[in-house]
Amino acid sequence: MRLEQAISAYIEQKRAGGAAFAKGAQILRSFSRHVRNMDLQDISERQITNFLNGPQTSTVTWRSKHLLLKHFFLYWRARGEVAGLPLPPSRAPVPQVFTPYIYSRSEVRQLLQATRVSQRDKACKFDAGTFRAFLLFLYGTGALTGEARRLKRCDLDLRRRRVTIRGSQFGRFRVLPIGTDLYGILRTYINSRQRRGTSSEHFFSDVDGHALNETTLAKSFQRLRRIAQVVRRDGYPYAPRLHDFRHTFAVHRLSSWFKRKADINRMIPALSAYMGLVGLGSTERYLTMTSERFRTQLDKLSPKRSKKHWRDDAALMQFIEGL
Repeated sequence: MRLEQAISAYIEQKRAGGAAFAKGAQILRSFSRHVRNMDLQDISERQITNFLNGPQTSTVTWRSKHLLLKHFFLYWRARGEVAGLPLPPSRAPVPQVFTPYIYSRSEVRQLLQATRVSQRDKACKFDAGTFRAFLLFLYGTGALTGEARRLKRCDLDLRRRRVTIRGSQFGRFRVLPIGTDLYGILRTYINSRQRRGTSSEHFFSDVDGHALNETTLAKSFQRLRRIAQVVRRDGYPYAPRLHDFRHTFAVHRLSSWFKRKADINRMIPALSAYMGLVGLGSTERYLTMTSERFRTQLDKLSPKRSKKHWRDDAALMQFIEGL
């Protein structure tokens, strides 16, 4: 059996079982281009090793591709098309460390300014205004990228300055207050949509009126980073991501609150709820990412649970809405 035929049949079988298998199909087709359309039984361990050891391949990616190819060859071995598994031994897993990238305020400005250049090609699926508003929404709310992509026009209540953030599971949602700056940005974006005659139900939509595609968005952000020259210089191998705007939101809020001498014991539970985090531990980790001059004093603060709901604290709500 030829490799291309085997890959097509394998993809069809996976999708018949209900799996989208988009990424897996992409990797297998890339493998086919690498070794060319040869007989399945003639593929050697060296060829697979060369494919896995591609340029700028992290251990996590290497192991993911290795596992995919292992399942692929196991499938065809069970059907008598190959005698063995021509794969190299798997690499040892790398301990995962929480090392998000925290954008500086100047880097955020660089990225926003570069959207005009990055999106000026006619082939781009969404324009610079949409990209800029999307980034500012992430930075201004700490929302997950998927939450922002799923945002509908009906989720925004500018009259009451509220936005409903909907999770991906179990119908969960949270309602967030919108600060003055973000309100102005979203109002400007809505006005520009109205001038263009955009009628999509999706708040952030592409030129066809669809919700922003995850893959297209990731590739567009990679291009934007290159143009803005925002690179990682802290020694970690992972490039800055869209998701890091969420972490940046948290760290910048904590730093801002400390400068304004806010009560961190009260603010961290509010920040947890605002970001949709479960428990305070997920938020406390951001204390270690704030500016060095704040860490000693921040580490002495330990948020305490209170029977009173944070949303019922009028002073606290006024403070958050003023961010």
